[in-house]
Amino acid sequence: MAQVEKRQFNVYLPPDLIKRVKHASVDADESLSSFVERVLEEYLRTSEERER
Repeated sequence: MAQVEKRQFNVYLPPDLIKRVKHASVDADESLSSFVERVLEEYLRTSEERER
């Protein structure tokens, strides 16, 4: 599979949300970056499907 270029993207979030996301990525056995990427992709896909 071809590697997709990745870039750093900084966001500011409340400390409790950061903690919850980190724990969720561990529970999902994914890196934090992979977890956030997957969750954002899923959200955007379902959001786009609802708009159709």
